[in-house]
Parts: sequence; C-alpha cells; structure tokens
Amino acid sequence: MKRIYFACSISGGRDHAHIYGDIVASIKQAGGEVLSELFADKALVSEIGTDPGHTPNFIWARDCGWMKQADAIIAEVTQPSLGVGYEIGKAEEWGKPVLALFNKSSGKRLSPMISGSPQVQLFEYSEVDEVATAIRTFIESLA
Repeated sequence: MKRIYFACSISGGRDHAHIYGDIVASIKQAGGEVLSELFADKALVSEIGTDPGHTPNFIWARDCGWMKQADAIIAEVTQPSLGVGYEIGKAEEWGKPVLALFNKSSGKRLSPMISGSPQVQLFEYSEVDEVATAIRTFIESLA
C-alpha cells in the first residue's frame, strides 16, 4: 500500500472542499493510504483555533512529517493556496512524485509554476469522477 499525502486548500479557501472527500475515496480505492485524510473534512476551515495544540508550528511539523513519510503527493490545486504551493515545492525538493489535479471548468487560472514544472504530473478534469482513473494510474506507476 502506497502512502499518499493529500494536499488541498485549507486557509486559502475551501471553495472545492465538496470534492476533497471524493478524491480521498479514489486514492483509497486505488490502494493508497491517505496520511492527511483529515483535510477532506468539509467542516474544516482552519486548524488554528479549533484545537489549542494546533499552532502554526505544530501544523508545519506534522504536515512536513507526513510528506516525508509519503511515497507521493496528490494535490488538488484548483483553489489557489500558498500552503499547497509550498508543499509541492517541498515534494519536488525531496524527490516525491506529485500528481496535481485541476478543475479546468472552474474559471480559475492555474499557476505556471505548477503546470510548467517538469516534476509535476498535471491532470485537468471537468467532473470529479474523472480523477479516479488518473489517481489509479498514478499510484500504480509508483515504484
């Protein structure tokens, strides 16, 4: 079973939170263990303030720990997020394979720093059910 760090916007906005659970389900169906499954919780707006132990330092250390443990990163990048961009940059630095999922019918623009990276595999979709095959293929390609 491959360990997957799922990255998505939290503080940057939860406009696409309604599909995060579907993406996590697709990762699990493809045989992945999702280290950051809690990010798919539709009720999650920000971890800071919801738990006194969830300071910015705690969140950074926990999330970086999960990313280091992960075999790969799958990131939903439709909602612009500084955190997700940072995580993708760290994944590239650490040699982790990255699959970025972008909803091309969202009316948003994807940063060329993501779409132009030779280390990021980009999958553009219109409906969330399209991502399952891309996720399965990506996970199966992991050594």
